[in-house]
Amino acid sequence: MVARPASPPAFGEADLSNCEREQIHLPGSIQPHGALLLVRLPDLLIEGASANAADFLGLTGHLIGRTVADLGGDLAEVILPNLDEGLHNVPVAVRGHVGRPLRAFDLLLHRPPGGGLVIELEQAGPVVDLAVHVERALQTILGASSLLSLADESARLFRDLTGYDRVMLYRFDDEGHGEVLSEQRRSGLESFLGNRYPASDIPQIARRLYERNRVRVLADIEYTPVPLEPASAGSALNMSLCVLRSVSPIHVQYLRNMGVRATLVVSLMVGGRLWGLISCHHYEPRFVYFEIRAVCELLAEAVGTRIAALQSFSEGQAELSVRRLEKRMVEAISREGDWRTGLFDGSQSVLQALGATGAALLYEGQSQTAGDVPGTQQLRELGAWLDSQPRGGVFATASMRSDAPQFGYLAPAVSGLVAVPVSRTPGEYLIWFRPERVRTVTWGGDPYKPVQIGDDPADLSPRRSFAQWHQLVEGTSDPWSPADLAAARLIGETVTDVVLQFRAVRMLIAQDQLTQVTREVRLSEQPVIVADAAGQVLLTNDAFLRLLARDRPPPTHVDGLLDLLSDASDLRPKLADLLRQRRPWRGEVWLEAGQSEPKPLLVRADPVFSAPERVLGFVLLFTDLTERKAAEAARRRFQEGIVEGHRTMNGRLDSQSDLVFQNVLSSLVENAQLAALEITDGVEMARMPEMLESVQASVSRAAEVLGHLIWHASRAGGADR
Repeated sequence: MVARPASPPAFGEADLSNCEREQIHLPGSIQPHGALLLVRLPDLLIEGASANAADFLGLTGHLIGRTVADLGGDLAEVILPNLDEGLHNVPVAVRGHVGRPLRAFDLLLHRPPGGGLVIELEQAGPVVDLAVHVERALQTILGASSLLSLADESARLFRDLTGYDRVMLYRFDDEGHGEVLSEQRRSGLESFLGNRYPASDIPQIARRLYERNRVRVLADIEYTPVPLEPASAGSALNMSLCVLRSVSPIHVQYLRNMGVRATLVVSLMVGGRLWGLISCHHYEPRFVYFEIRAVCELLAEAVGTRIAALQSFSEGQAELSVRRLEKRMVEAISREGDWRTGLFDGSQSVLQALGATGAALLYEGQSQTAGDVPGTQQLRELGAWLDSQPRGGVFATASMRSDAPQFGYLAPAVSGLVAVPVSRTPGEYLIWFRPERVRTVTWGGDPYKPVQIGDDPADLSPRRSFAQWHQLVEGTSDPWSPADLAAARLIGETVTDVVLQFRAVRMLIAQDQLTQVTREVRLSEQPVIVADAAGQVLLTNDAFLRLLARDRPPPTHVDGLLDLLSDASDLRPKLADLLRQRRPWRGEVWLEAGQSEPKPLLVRADPVFSAPERVLGFVLLFTDLTERKAAEAARRRFQEGIVEGHRTMNGRLDSQSDLVFQNVLSSLVENAQLAALEITDGVEMARMPEMLESVQASVSRAAEVLGHLIWHASRAGGADR
């Protein structure tokens, strides 16, 4: 009998053994620095409220059962025009007045999954000077030329903006552990810079909420939660988007152990994923008004966009080094008849591209090496082990001792390994190595002792000591960065192309190797046609056949390609020059072959010479351009989206707000366009539409927040003066 999984613990009932599944989105209570109303639509009848709502708003009597209009002031008037917004995903802020005497409140509106409308109310704060807090900050963010300088500037900007005692920019690694990448703090506080914190400190459910609700504030960890009434409505209300939502007692204990009294946490999203956090700590109670928090969200979107641009730039630099390697390999084929001398030419380029200390090519039963590498037998064993791993573009590890203990004895030279296949043949890889680097990692508390038990066995709490804990790490290399892996992928793709072309040429030169080489070409993932000197097709590989409709036979002559194209008029003279004048050709074609839509292909057609005047045949390589065309379409949609978003937001603002909006929005657009250029240069084609859509979504969200902020500020300024 299969045991059913335990139900997720309710809010406040989790311990450290099951806090990963605590229902922190269903607390049924709020922090007391605001009030919450749950109203029915469309009549705005109040069906639930926080227990403090009447007192907080300066009203008397019970609120449940009354409409928002019955409360007096202008709450209903400012809420009703905003009900058509996308309130299921992003809350909208408005300013209203209620109470006796009338007082100004910031209202945050969103629609929870269960229906109705949630209205959160906070005391209204002063109007923010956008020119000071946003325009200059965006220019600073845009001017950052490296990740570290961006992190330092961002920490400084957020501390100046919020006034917290400590501001940290916190980055997650591939395993979910966090590292304090930059820090700004008041004098007298110990530094957390460089400290690492285990992934368990932030449960996955909390990370998902950070992705939805980008700014979270805890004004005082010693607060008394205010329940929602009636209790049945409060317990069922999904509060994922609520800024007043009560905080898990385990997280409160975590902060108490650190001596922290108040926090503000802002999410950093890159490529649609949670990249890190800007974490602000204060050692006394502290509350920041909505407008400052909105500026924080706006700047965090800009920081995330800049991070994406910087990472893409690093990948673009890797591609430049790969192109130089490709050139040397092609020259080596012409000069020596062997591309491998161009890869291992003594210039250390193949090592420098990844910052490796050794590299090895396993190809056709032989090995060629550079730098510090294992012996030949060990290299063969590594190749056999790689064959047993899941087939993919790039395999990487920083700890062979952990991932392959049988090779632990190689740690001095091989603790880190990156490998890419260069063909479909087993055992053929290009491998890079890094040696073991014994180093000390500083953790913010012992990560292996997350729980301590006091005198009472039920007294469970997170780590009580956050004194720095130093761990001696052995058996690992320096980690491979995203830029390293991008370089490995690009080099692998280039070598694979060269291998395919080289083997196709050898098929024409050496008939005795025809069976073996034909198999290699047929198994290649890149479509290829090999023809003899008369243009008769000798081979169309499986990859090319997969491009054709099932009822279309492959061409028997190079001229037969013309029957497969939607418009062959431009190709006809090119093929004639190839066959008669022996002129190579590069170009784009649209393959029809009975498919519903033509497929764009890049054709690379080359004559193969055995002597200056003797042609053995022709090799035609095809590259599917579908992803590239999709990327180009994504770039067009990106530009159109930027323009349309600009026009839409302009239409919602009055003339007095327009100048500030234009200045700030121009900085946002400039940041996004720079990111788009660097993403276009550095990211692989398949990922480009997703990355561009992420940048456009970030700009749209930032522009929407900016528009609400300026509209809100103009309303607040006019209403409060």
